[in-house]
Amino acid sequence: MSDEASPIAYTALEPGTPVQSSDGQQFGTVVAVLVVEEVSVFDGIVVETSAGTRFVDADHVGTITTAYVRTSLSADEAAQLPEPDDSTPVFRADARDDTGSSLADRFGRMFGRGKWKREE
Repeated sequence: MSDEASPIAYTALEPGTPVQSSDGQQFGTVVAVLVVEEVSVFDGIVVETSAGTRFVDADHVGTITTAYVRTSLSADEAAQLPEPDDSTPVFRADARDDTGSSLADRFGRMFGRGKWKREE
């Protein structure tokens, strides 16, 4: 198995994944994925930075891989990110969640990928 970063869908994005500016500098880590549930659309990610929790809109998320998320933001733009809005549902993954018997559930457990669950 290769150590190279492989592209993944936002649904497979794990909390703690490094988030980078457009030039590859890490400015935070993924805390949560935001989804507009009514239409099942990726809205962006919540990122923990040195300045606190910030929101990166889906329009600024460039590449999502197994090793990092690369945004289209410069380092200066990343420093100016807003705090997350409380009106958008937040989903968190728990790799220890071993419920379900579907093939997708089994593969998720096998590769340590939990299901994203909506926070209440």
